[in-house]
Amino acid sequence: MGRVMPQQVPTVPASEVPEDAVVLDVREDDEWVAGHIDGATHIPMGEVPARLDDLPEADPLYVTCRGGGRSARVAAWLNANGYDAVNVGGGMGEWEAAGRPMVSETGQQPFVR
Repeated sequence: MGRVMPQQVPTVPASEVPEDAVVLDVREDDEWVAGHIDGATHIPMGEVPARLDDLPEADPLYVTCRGGGRSARVAAWLNANGYDAVNVGGGMGEWEAAGRPMVSETGQQPFVR
């Protein structure tokens, strides 16, 4: 993915993501397993260009990672390629801090890794 400055990316704070938002989580597998947004689609950042067919259809598509850096790059790349993507500012760390609901794949209490 090319270098794009994050300020060119539409961003919404994690606390303001709509409850019915369609979310793409671009973190790595171990981060996803520990805790994620219920119903989100998981595609690690490096796999996004090869897995465009796996992207959920949404207008806009909210993109998240742990802190907002990777998701800003993915959202910028998606926007440059014809998608309507919004970065989740602060990522899952901010989501967790805001008390937004999460699930885990382990059966244990979800957390942001």
